[in-house]
Amino acid sequence: MTFARYGGDVVLRFRLTSTEEAKALAEAVNILFLDVWEFTTDWVDIRLAKDVVPSLLGLLPSSLQNAHTPLMHDLAQTIFESYPSPAFAEAGPSSKDIHRSFDHSLRKSPDETNLFFREYQPLSVIIPWMRLMASLFPTHVRVVNIGVSYEGRDISALRVGVHPTNAEKPLGPRKTIIVAGGSHAREWISTSTVNYVAFSLITSYGKSKPMTKLLEEFDWIFIPSLNPDGYVFTWENDRLWRKNRQQTNLRFCKGLDLDRAYGFEWDGEATKSNPCSESFSGEMPFQAVESQRLAKWVKNETETKNANFVGFLDFHSYSQQVLYPYSYSCACTPPGLENLEELALGLAKAIHHESGEKYDVTSACEGSVSSATNDKPQRNSKNEHDLWPQIESGGGSALDWFYHEVDVKYAYQIKLRDRGSYGFLLPSKNIVPTGKEAFAAVTYFGRYLLGDKGIEIESVGKDLDIMGEPTRDDAEAHLAKSGMSRGDDDGRDVDDDDDEEETEEGIEQRAQYLISDTV
Repeated sequence: MTFARYGGDVVLRFRLTSTEEAKALAEAVNILFLDVWEFTTDWVDIRLAKDVVPSLLGLLPSSLQNAHTPLMHDLAQTIFESYPSPAFAEAGPSSKDIHRSFDHSLRKSPDETNLFFREYQPLSVIIPWMRLMASLFPTHVRVVNIGVSYEGRDISALRVGVHPTNAEKPLGPRKTIIVAGGSHAREWISTSTVNYVAFSLITSYGKSKPMTKLLEEFDWIFIPSLNPDGYVFTWENDRLWRKNRQQTNLRFCKGLDLDRAYGFEWDGEATKSNPCSESFSGEMPFQAVESQRLAKWVKNETETKNANFVGFLDFHSYSQQVLYPYSYSCACTPPGLENLEELALGLAKAIHHESGEKYDVTSACEGSVSSATNDKPQRNSKNEHDLWPQIESGGGSALDWFYHEVDVKYAYQIKLRDRGSYGFLLPSKNIVPTGKEAFAAVTYFGRYLLGDKGIEIESVGKDLDIMGEPTRDDAEAHLAKSGMSRGDDDGRDVDDDDDEEETEEGIEQRAQYLISDTV
């Protein structure tokens, strides 16, 4: 891992007040090939080398010369601090410590969590952890494979759900919700959050009727990293890598932006001539291998596995926003806009109820800036307020594709913590608080789809110890449940013969292996 490459870099926040400023900044970004970290309706964060700052300011109007502030003065040090602490990596928890983290009775306080969520974890730890979850809870958890990445890694997911086998009426299509993260490799908090939500939902089964119902009524597909190649690259080479690792037509510019590679309103012409762009979407729709694999898996589940995709939650970072379709344009109003907005506001309210944090709610198209529009701001037909031009194309997003092409009525992109103090380099102490916020939002999402539109009816997590790790009694209780079986899955899932409960020695051995490779 080389930190020196970022030793001379800074992250600047520009505050925009006019369309002219937005357009000038977008043009400058394209000319200088700058890395846009994030943007909202009020500001744009850009990473660049200190010696490039004068060139950037020279392309901007006088009103922006002093309208920027540095967010990070020592980017290299912040990157270094985002990795697991040396003490944690070198010592590593013992098998006894790991087993202790899975036992309610030994916990010192309600806020103590297991070791897996103390730090960010590499893929070499995440995949065994997913298998461990499936072995501990075979009645309602299994590992599935979405497909294979460009470099040959499995895109692994957890399928969580239980199917009554004694139903008096024939079962219809299985309602399915996808919770995904890691499309952009450097957004580590999105990957850890998917894992946290999955863990919390898995260990809540059987302890609360509303939570149990969520697993009986839906199949939940948790995909921690849609971009495993890029994620591994951020651990081994470049912490701020964003795209996948696919070869482009320029040997020295690898990678496609997975979230700009889907087939609906793909707008690759904007970046087609520049594979070095952080938002390069390829030369054709679905050229990005991982986006193509997910689309094919969804199609296969729908056509051959009787799946009915009713929800899509795509975790990203950062800026604390709940975004709904469309991403590609603000000129088109999505069908069912009022329902989309109602649920989005409910998600933000659930998060605020859990932690007090504010998440803004808006359409995904708003707040982005690009030089590809005219001088006049676009006008939103519903809200009638000015929208800046887009800073990068919003076409080809997973959000829009699931909403329009798969007909998922409730599709959202949730941008997690923070609002720019650390950006993609959010300290690990935020893993659990962010996970709790997301779990509150996800459970609200599921209950809304079941017809429960209030969060006051039951305070999720108040009467239920959602961070309580499974004890041996928990596992035995789950295995002893009668009248439940997991739904059919594809041939690449964990074999049914592996569903038997593991011995205590086996669980401890797997737990020891789980953390032993932490870097």
